[in-house]
Amino acid sequence: MDDRQRYDRATAHLDPPFALLDLAALRSNASEMARRAGGKPIRVASKSVRSRAVLERILAMNGFAGIMAFTLPEALWLVGRGLRDVLVAYPTVDRAALAELAADPRAAEEITVMIDSTEQLDLVEAAVSPVNNRHEIRICLDIDAGFVALGGRFRVGARRSPVREPGQAADLASAIVKRPGFRLVGMMAYEAQIAGVGDNPRGNPALTGAIRWIQARSQRELVVRRGRIVQAVTQITDLEFVNGGGTGSIEKTARERVVTEIAAGSGFFHPRLFDFYRGFTGRPAALFALPVVRRPAPGVVTVLGGGYHASGPPGRDRLPQPYLPCGLRYAPDEGAGEVQTPLIGQAAEDLRPGDRVWFRHAKAGELCERFAALHLVDGDEVVETVPTYRGEGRTFL
Repeated sequence: MDDRQRYDRATAHLDPPFALLDLAALRSNASEMARRAGGKPIRVASKSVRSRAVLERILAMNGFAGIMAFTLPEALWLVGRGLRDVLVAYPTVDRAALAELAADPRAAEEITVMIDSTEQLDLVEAAVSPVNNRHEIRICLDIDAGFVALGGRFRVGARRSPVREPGQAADLASAIVKRPGFRLVGMMAYEAQIAGVGDNPRGNPALTGAIRWIQARSQRELVVRRGRIVQAVTQITDLEFVNGGGTGSIEKTARERVVTEIAAGSGFFHPRLFDFYRGFTGRPAALFALPVVRRPAPGVVTVLGGGYHASGPPGRDRLPQPYLPCGLRYAPDEGAGEVQTPLIGQAAEDLRPGDRVWFRHAKAGELCERFAALHLVDGDEVVETVPTYRGEGRTFL
């Protein structure tokens, strides 16, 4: 029985649109990620999962510890429901959430917030200062991991922190440890240009060569610079963790002596953008089904919905991929529509109204912003249906 038959059989009682998570594929992907980490723990990036029940399943597997959240309200919600060790990966200016953090002893013990400037530190201090008997705030220092060349005229990588050099990191670390009520416990540097950019794109040898050259140069530069930054900061205070990497760079980042844990999330679902790496091959685990509602012409079918574009630079690679049955593609003059999406190709000849077309999202967790539930499939049956963040009434962004 092929995957399409399994999914159709398992979900025959459901009316699409709906989302599915293949548990065998999830387990396989998680096992491979843990193997690539070489014994270092992987902190699970919640933005790529966005289902509390699925986060709990992953954290119960060997090799995974802690969560990397994307907002402080999300972190407070997760800790309030029993999850532990949550690092908020981005700075927060949510004053109400900061005050709640400072007032709650368990939240203050389990949550670490991100800082990359004294301005942010000032804002946090102003937000928590009115709290009576406030608890110590755990701080992580965010470091820029982008690759810069030609005297700064060439740059690749996410534009995150203004802190780039050992001296800058040491100055900010000193400012943190001097402030009462704050404790510097960690450091993070996310090498997006390596972890989030596939090094095996199809059909463009020149681009492939350029990506591999830049990534190799960037990795060599970052190994040295990150090591020097950690050395500079640990002369000021001990760190509980040094976080780095992402799904696309797990094995590379894990080899760095100073890195104590890896962050990863997309690899669990293995969305379309992660098909283009040499170092690993995952199994598509998260899919969504749309129903065929029309046959407007020979070789054309129309499905309901489908305009679930992924974030990032606009382009066709941000569209969901018509996955099963094989041989479907978007009509070039329409693309993925808000309410309906025409699909063309030989496979359309065999589809009728009521049939399903299975899609893969370009990115991972953004799929869960569209659906209230994930139907967990093992083999050829739905074994459980669990809510996404949206299904629990939580939209953090």
